[in-house]
Amino acid sequence: MLPQKQAEEAIVPNFNETEHEGKEEERDEEHSMLSVKNLLWHGGSAWDAWFSCASNQVAQVLLTLPYSFSQLGLLSGILLQVFYGLMGSWTAYLISVLYIEYRSRKEKENVSFKNHVIQWFEVLDGLLGPYWKAVGLAFNCTFLLFGSVIQLIACASNIYYINDRLDKRTWTYIFGACCATTVFIPSFHNYRIWSFLGLGMTTYTAWYLTIASFTHGQAEGVTHSAPTKLVLYFTGATNILYTFGGHAVTVEIMHAMWKPQKFKYIYLIATLYVFTLTIPSASAVYWAFGDELLNHSNAFSMLPKTGFRDAAVILMLIHQFITFGFACTPLYFVWEKVIGMHDTKSICLRALARLPVVIPIWFLAIIFPFFGPINSAVGALLVSFTVYIIPSLAHMLTYRKASARQNAAEKPPIFLPSWTAMYVINSFIVVWVLVIGFGFGGWASMTNFVKQVDTFGLFAKCYQCKPPTPPVAAAPHH
Repeated sequence: MLPQKQAEEAIVPNFNETEHEGKEEERDEEHSMLSVKNLLWHGGSAWDAWFSCASNQVAQVLLTLPYSFSQLGLLSGILLQVFYGLMGSWTAYLISVLYIEYRSRKEKENVSFKNHVIQWFEVLDGLLGPYWKAVGLAFNCTFLLFGSVIQLIACASNIYYINDRLDKRTWTYIFGACCATTVFIPSFHNYRIWSFLGLGMTTYTAWYLTIASFTHGQAEGVTHSAPTKLVLYFTGATNILYTFGGHAVTVEIMHAMWKPQKFKYIYLIATLYVFTLTIPSASAVYWAFGDELLNHSNAFSMLPKTGFRDAAVILMLIHQFITFGFACTPLYFVWEKVIGMHDTKSICLRALARLPVVIPIWFLAIIFPFFGPINSAVGALLVSFTVYIIPSLAHMLTYRKASARQNAAEKPPIFLPSWTAMYVINSFIVVWVLVIGFGFGGWASMTNFVKQVDTFGLFAKCYQCKPPTPPVAAAPHH
């Protein structure tokens, strides 16, 4: 393995030193609260991880969930959010267990990770071999690539509701350049203030959607006929699968922690908070506008232009910039390792080396500007494997032998102290997501996606934009 020397020196070498250094960091923070660098830039506590998970989990998808409710109906929308939220929390827990297992085994071999960022494909490689590494790398990188594409599309879609003098494609060019600046952020340690602000921004937006919808009241002649078609039902379901499948960066977030062992239940707690944002806002917007949402995948398009809406749009734009960085950072690490730049200490040189990663993201966002439908397609084809099926299978195979279970670094959780029960849950997830998420969801989401291509075309200049209002003819002079 190439010698790895990250620019961020805070990455810890092993679990024993983790605890020691974590205490030192905490003491340092107590004595240097006025230090801007520590307070805003250098994070690794359990709170930092919670903010990262909660902020990263619900971004632009907050604006597409009402669209999904118009496909699913209110009851199915709420139940599927709870179901996939808990399922996502379970697979995030599995990923954290496998990370600890991999790291424990490597440290018994005296492998140091002081200057190296562990990634998910390396965990799979260490526990299950090179074929699993290849599969994990392919799915994870492709998902994160399209996750970044979706954030860029969302930026253009949102800013259009403040300034429609430029079309959405032009806004995509502009925000692509803005988001490229994330190449200067070294690692997840350095997202402390951004994660905190990002969660505040989505919280404001969620409650704005809720309150504004109730204040607006139900639209005249509103109907709530969903579910009506299977293709729409499974498209909406896979968008929710995508919503709670944001833990493709779990390993990188854990590795940025001073005490990674504390991560196990952080994602679940983050998900419970996210429920307080997604369920009320999606329910309220669907209650107010009903079936009309089927042709409006962005909830902002339904609400009248006010100062509060403009504030929500601006906050979501900033948050999407943050989420773009979250999705891209693991891709930056992979690319650095491929070209041999991962050991470069200069932030500027690393930033320059990272730029080629942004170019295909920019290009794909211009080709497929289908805000909403692209979420479902990515959810069915990529999220289903990346964060549900592969972690469940990897956990079962890692502990398939009695000796592996006996020597496991992490035993089954207190609330489920049986290996057999864990295997049953993992098997259920694999079958459910393979059949419902990938099978039916893939069919429905791709059918809907192809429909968008047929209707608007690739490189659509302004997806789902209202036609310009014709000028009023001047009254004839008599």
